[in-house]
Amino acid sequence: MMTSVQDQTQPGDVHAGTAHHGHAQDHHQAHGGHGEHGGPGDHGGHAGHGDHVAMFRHLFWANLVLALPTVLLSESFAMLVGYEVPGPHWVTWVSPVLGTVVFAWGGRPFLTGGLAEIRSRKPGMMLLIALAITVAFVASWGATLGLLHHTLNFWWELALLVVIMLLGHWLEMRSLAQTTSALDSLAALLPDEAERVEGDQVVTVAPGDLGVGDVVVVRPGARVPADGRVVDGSASMDESMITGESRPVRRDVGDQVVAGTVATDSGLRVEITATGDDTALAGIQRLVAEAQASSSRAQRLADIAAGWLFWLALGSGVVTAIVWTLLGMPDESVMRTITVLVIACPHALGLAIPLVVSIATERAARGGVLVKDRLSMEAMRTVDTVLFDKTGTLTKGRPTVTEVAPAAAAGLDADVLLRLAAAAESDSEHPLARAIVRAATERGLDLPAATDFASSPAVGVTAVVDGARVRVGGPALLEEEGAAELDAVEAWRREGRIVLHVVVDGTVVGALALADEVRPESRAAVDALHRRGVEVVMITGDAEAVAASVAHQLGIDRYFAGVRPEDKSDTVRALQDEGRHVAMVGDGVNDAPALAQADVGIAIGAGTDVAIGSAGIILASDDPRSVLSVIELSRATYRKSVQNLAWGAGYNLAAVPLAAGVLAPIGFVMPMSVGAILMSASTIVVALNAQLLRRLDLRPEAAAPLEG
Repeated sequence: MMTSVQDQTQPGDVHAGTAHHGHAQDHHQAHGGHGEHGGPGDHGGHAGHGDHVAMFRHLFWANLVLALPTVLLSESFAMLVGYEVPGPHWVTWVSPVLGTVVFAWGGRPFLTGGLAEIRSRKPGMMLLIALAITVAFVASWGATLGLLHHTLNFWWELALLVVIMLLGHWLEMRSLAQTTSALDSLAALLPDEAERVEGDQVVTVAPGDLGVGDVVVVRPGARVPADGRVVDGSASMDESMITGESRPVRRDVGDQVVAGTVATDSGLRVEITATGDDTALAGIQRLVAEAQASSSRAQRLADIAAGWLFWLALGSGVVTAIVWTLLGMPDESVMRTITVLVIACPHALGLAIPLVVSIATERAARGGVLVKDRLSMEAMRTVDTVLFDKTGTLTKGRPTVTEVAPAAAAGLDADVLLRLAAAAESDSEHPLARAIVRAATERGLDLPAATDFASSPAVGVTAVVDGARVRVGGPALLEEEGAAELDAVEAWRREGRIVLHVVVDGTVVGALALADEVRPESRAAVDALHRRGVEVVMITGDAEAVAASVAHQLGIDRYFAGVRPEDKSDTVRALQDEGRHVAMVGDGVNDAPALAQADVGIAIGAGTDVAIGSAGIILASDDPRSVLSVIELSRATYRKSVQNLAWGAGYNLAAVPLAAGVLAPIGFVMPMSVGAILMSASTIVVALNAQLLRRLDLRPEAAAPLEG
């Protein structure tokens, strides 16, 4: 049932009856544009990034040492700079010999990568580099042996080109390796030791030796070794490393705690509920790994652009060779053709998108936004409607005492009434009973001991408190007692609240109103979405009155009430039929079909349930303002991708004609070495632009500060 907040109908009766009380996720690694064709880019997984960083670092420094004498003892370089190569005749062979080593050793990654691209029939950057250095190598030996004109001696250019390419790839691999640091940081969250309770003793063991059901001691300042449930104690937990939320969260007996979080002020005893790959931390690691391996439309666009650039380079090279040859300058033809092939290498273009997306994914993970599918992240910038599931998303998903109303004739104040009710409920495990006890504790009330506790399904509880017979329950309890409800409860029912009466020795002394507490961050999230032009819609299985109350309280545009879990996907489809791009935000359990149907599925509160296959984006925090962080990150990632694509492709398109020598008639001819330097400079510009994403503030409070 859909209702506009502005045009809501009169809510009907609310029936709150339950058993007790009547209370009611194409493999394309971030490879710099050449990975799937083999060669340096064909590195799988995170260890591969580290291996390639070390390999290119070693190759760069070793070949730099070889390149220095190759360049300095090259006669063509000496003539260019204006000095004579000193020493005996054999010195002239230093450049050819060392240049050959540089070609064979330093150029090997590019040569093997080029061969792999030929085999896969997907020519790209590696083939262009391989072709350029091979032509330079053959031409240089031809000039050295006197078979070609001496001006075709390119040893110093060849050495410089290989070293510059190795430097570019080293920087690229290092940048890509840095994007996996989120995984390393997550792995480092686990403590080296755990203290397991064995009888009357506490034994130090490795976290890997813990099993489900073990009880461990978590001391103040220590990290939780595995997921578990608090069985003794209460502590403020620093969960920022998991959720991105800087504010400590109080965890009491019965609450879940996550591996890697820190007990900041006091100790706990925790019963282990999950270990190893089943923990939330391991789930987050898997999600980050999957995200970095997933492809994106922008990434595919960069690959297509690189493919077209190859044919442009090949065509330009052929035309250049023909034109300069027809002009009677074969030597210049070879030099210009080589320069064209070097300049056209789509190094910056290949790096443009993968680096942006990888950094965005890593930055998101550090902010508690886990991107499982990069396509979802890209689509988030076009979302114009956010559909929130109510329970557990906009609300805390647990009942909270919202009103305490003593009967006028009873002569009790609110604290005394709540104290009596909490004492009677203290032995009950029902969620409403826990809510009443929690409310009394938060008010600092001392609860007297209760005796003769009894629970009656669909009626309520009975206990003796301070010598009086105290009963707490719903409508069935009043029927048994033959008593009438208080006048104040009618307004509560219209608002969809759960109503419990308190009866002492047969007399109604007051009533309590309970409701699913709205998160204080929800209103800030809704307001911030409205400021960005996004419509906010709520969906819930609750009754009309409950939905209307929450929607009105939060300023939500539309809501759907009384929707069964299996029908939520139909609601998403209906919004999409209106032409809307919908992001569905839910808890990832009953909302799975709707999350899958939405243009973007966002699962919230992943700290205890990260293995959600139906959502493309998972929020480690249960703060709905994190949705704003996803939108901001998506838009920033798109801007950087467009900027890098424009720079990478535009640079190549402008540089190729210069490399071909179109300005030769006015005396400007671009040297091949200058072309290589400019190309690497383009790569550095793209990399630096992508790094700016790291400055994005993804904290929920930055996206939508709370009022007051």
